Amino acid sequence: MIAVNKLKAAIVESGLTQGEVAREIGLTDRGFRYRLKKGKFYNTEIEKLISILPISDPMDIFFADKVTR
Repeated sequence: MIAVNKLKAAIVESGLTQGEVAREIGLTDRGFRYRLKKGKFYNTEIEKLISILPISDPMDIFFADKVTR
């Protein structure tokens, strides 16, 4: 499960809307909102999100529940 609030913060920081990000990664607005709600994205979507958003630590966002430090 992803850290949804951190992902939303990265979207705001980028200056893009959720809809713009959705289209950039090949999803509809509805599909993107669903993924956010469930906290699950496919690997290809994660790769695209990392490339278009200011994300310095992807592990902290996309693997929040799986990683212990």
